[in-house]
Amino acid sequence: MNIKSGTNKYMFLGATCNGIIALSHIGCIIFGEAWYRFLGAGEKMAQMAEKGMAYPTVITSIITVIFIIWMLYALSGTGLIPKLPLLRTGLSIITAIYIGRGIFFFLLMPYFPGNSILFWIVSSAICLIIGIIHLLGLTQL
Repeated sequence: MNIKSGTNKYMFLGATCNGIIALSHIGCIIFGEAWYRFLGAGEKMAQMAEKGMAYPTVITSIITVIFIIWMLYALSGTGLIPKLPLLRTGLSIITAIYIGRGIFFFLLMPYFPGNSILFWIVSSAICLIIGIIHLLGLTQL
């Protein structure tokens, strides 16, 4: 895709990140327990996927839809697709979630005891970077 001059490039990068995250979740659904383990979903989710239980697929599908919506909001912020309702508010919430997840990960750690400290540090850094990308894009709206 050729990005036209004047397009909010940070928001386009944010949309790309959201799309990659959505695709990685789809990969978990398609490829199963190995992907759940690799992407840090926890051993419990991997074992449920291995047993063919519906729960991991349902939860992962919901998460995928959320990231697709976030991608569409970011694309709307670029002007490449029509303006979505409450665009600035939606993008502000998305940005706050990413930055909050990146900074306050330690509050989530007790709820996901199966994840390693390496998972938390790497995933939180990624979330913080994506949040900053969205924030830079927001400043250009």
